[in-house]
Amino acid sequence: MSYTNDLDGRAQLCRDVILSAGALVLEGFENGRAADFSMKGPQDYLTETDAASEAHIRQRIASAFPDDSFFGEEGGGDIRERVWVVDPIDGTANFARGIPHFCISIGYVEENVAKLAAIYNPALDELYFCRAGEGATRNGQPISAARTARFDMASVELGWSTRIPNAQYLEAMTRLLDKGANVRRAGSGAMALAYVADGRSDAYVELHMNSWDCVPGLLLVAEAGGRVCPFFEIGSLQTGGAVLASAPAIADGVSDAVGIVLAEPLGRRERHHAA
Repeated sequence: MSYTNDLDGRAQLCRDVILSAGALVLEGFENGRAADFSMKGPQDYLTETDAASEAHIRQRIASAFPDDSFFGEEGGGDIRERVWVVDPIDGTANFARGIPHFCISIGYVEENVAKLAAIYNPALDELYFCRAGEGATRNGQPISAARTARFDMASVELGWSTRIPNAQYLEAMTRLLDKGANVRRAGSGAMALAYVADGRSDAYVELHMNSWDCVPGLLLVAEAGGRVCPFFEIGSLQTGGAVLASAPAIADGVSDAVGIVLAEPLGRRERHHAA
């Protein structure tokens, strides 16, 4: 299939390739290949399906847009003016243990501005998608961040990383608990961000996250009316950084608790630039 060499064409490829990669990942999950895993490091799982999914996505993008660069979790790559950031399976530990909470995460970025985002959980057949400035959807239906305004009603997911001392993680968790929030962890940061975008969760925090895990989800949350950190200012595609995404009414409180700054709300930024 051929695609127009513009954002429309890339959006269509993004949808197509995440669904075809999802079929590959689901087949591996259902046929038991997920259980054959190795370890890249502490709590860092790798299955043959991760590699197969990334190779599939990389080949499809290279075939359609050979001048675009690619940066993936398993095979790395390079970062140029136009780059696709890809996690072929986020939540591999869940995947390897037969838990259907994992996803494929794909983002398209131009000059450090996220333009497209897709997150797909093939086990539930849920596809999150957005284009910058056009709102976010799940399976084609508009989604929005939660209206939760009280911490004693809030469910916050807190991601854990070996790159951050446990003391910092525990301090952030304690401050969220002290505010009254329910703090949980489900093992897929990309899915956690998608759940903030559709109101299933009220916030997601990770003190360090790789770009392929968070860039798509942060765009989804922003397009769904949530508040997010300015990832490209406090982190980078190459090295990652701190991540915060939240329902708008509790965002300032979450930011205060964990020490991660927020970007201006999307509408305010747009009005500022228009002026």
